[in-house]
Amino acid sequence: MTWSIDDIPRQDGRVAVVTGANGGLGLITAIALAGKGAHVVMAARDQKKAAAARDQLLARHPGASAEIVELDLGDLASVERAAGTILAAHPAIDLLINNAGVMAMPPRRTADGFESQLGINHLGHWALTARLLPAVLRAPAARVVTLTSTAQHLGRPLNPEDPFLDRNYKPWIAYGNSKLADRHFAQGLDRRLRAAGVTARALTAHPGLADTGLQSHTVDQGGGGRLGPFFLTLTRRIGMTPDRGALCQLRAATDPHAAGGTMYGPRWTSSGPPVRRRLIRPGADHAIAVLWSVSRRLTGLDIDVARVVAA
Repeated sequence: MTWSIDDIPRQDGRVAVVTGANGGLGLITAIALAGKGAHVVMAARDQKKAAAARDQLLARHPGASAEIVELDLGDLASVERAAGTILAAHPAIDLLINNAGVMAMPPRRTADGFESQLGINHLGHWALTARLLPAVLRAPAARVVTLTSTAQHLGRPLNPEDPFLDRNYKPWIAYGNSKLADRHFAQGLDRRLRAAGVTARALTAHPGLADTGLQSHTVDQGGGGRLGPFFLTLTRRIGMTPDRGALCQLRAATDPHAAGGTMYGPRWTSSGPPVRRRLIRPGADHAIAVLWSVSRRLTGLDIDVARVVAA
């Protein structure tokens, strides 16, 4: 059976925070959830694009409920401001979809001195999740969905002595590391949610090969090396549309039968309907423990579910 947007249950009364909602998979996700009745917080860095995206959402679903919150995942101060704005308006968050990201960037640093891909794809979302966790835990059966990629198979668990690959930086390896970190983050978070006895769950999803503009952004920014133009051409020729690419994260976020700690991706890896995919190296206990240690140290923020529950 093929799963589609029609299978998303009604989301009336629920609050969904979607990062990178100004375009690509994030915008499609925001439109789909708003169309099902959710109030969508469109968290995005580029406010001009975010305003245009909100207009597009409302054109598709007149009367839908959506707001824009400025969020730069490459700046922990911006993450703190965004989280404060969201928490002031929404004491409970039902869906947190960590969607935004960059790919195969040349050597760059975030505002806090982090390598840009790990900084934006993982550490920014780590900080946002840490700050929004109390509101997530107040919602009944909340879900945190973090976007990974098939590039996770290029990655290695973080080296605590060199998390930014300063000794030998390679854009695609750094991207793979960040996407493996995203998957380990979802696994580790779900374990902690279960151990604390709460109803919230964490899942991950990957979109396969989707023509979202991510590849063109990589090339425009001088990233990707020789593979950048190759993947740009490939996605334009055979990539799925953003509407199809977003189905995996939408299923992870809304399918009542989707279990925590699992991953959804296209049936045929690069394309196809959204299905539950097998996790390679599913345990990864040491890698998850290192990820928690490194992320705490770099951001100064912990994700301790038991402590938040007890507070």
